[in-house]
Amino acid sequence: MANSSAPARPSGPQLRDYAVDELARAITCLGWRGGRLHAGVHQARKSLRRARATLALGMSALAPAARLIDRELRKLNRGLSVLRDAHALAGALALLAERSGVAEETALLRRAHKAAARERAIRTRSECSDDPGMHARRIILGSLLGALRALPWENVDAPMIQAALARSRTRAAAAGRRAHERDKADDWHRWRRRARRLSQQQRALGEDAAGNRREKRLAVLLGQAQDRNLVQEHCRRGSPFAVADRAPLRALMERELARLRARAERLLAAEPEAARPAA
Repeated sequence: MANSSAPARPSGPQLRDYAVDELARAITCLGWRGGRLHAGVHQARKSLRRARATLALGMSALAPAARLIDRELRKLNRGLSVLRDAHALAGALALLAERSGVAEETALLRRAHKAAARERAIRTRSECSDDPGMHARRIILGSLLGALRALPWENVDAPMIQAALARSRTRAAAAGRRAHERDKADDWHRWRRRARRLSQQQRALGEDAAGNRREKRLAVLLGQAQDRNLVQEHCRRGSPFAVADRAPLRALMERELARLRARAERLLAAEPEAARPAA
């Protein structure tokens, strides 16, 4: 007999409503001004990713129109990455400086944060000059929201959703295996993206099992690692940081990355056997 207390899988129309709400939220957040601009961009990008993750759950029934919508959402999200990266760089350095207990490291991180904050201001002025108030982006998103709402969501059924979720789990596990085997920044970043998508899809489906919470924590850890990678990438030619600070910053970020990756591996090892990447 079926367990009557088990939560029902959301229907296609329910997923539509969730995705529509996320796109509407993105439009609102991109309208934030002044000191809230960067927070608005960050929240808008999160909502765009959530909408795309939800589309992926029903893609087999919603394509080809859904693929066009997904492509445009991806393009918009990437277009906002310059502002996001500038803000993430400054934010990561500020947080690391605040938590550092070593005077020399704290001074290094504070100098780097000031340089990153100046770079962020330059990027912000440039982006706002090209699209004041994010007006053009918000108009495009409004059109995409209408198109997304009009998709045949009633054709999305529970087996289709389950199959899409299973594919996301398989892809996340494969990316985790590759990251562990190769230990390269690109592979860890790919793992992060796929773990994040799986977590976002579970969120859209209202799942909150213990294993899912572990996957959410894993996505957060991998996100923190990506921010450290971002600092490293900005230590190359054209860096906003003083030349004398670049090598020590790279070394510090390498230690941070080793610590975060070790935590990710411990978290993964604590998961049930079925949730681990295949050996």
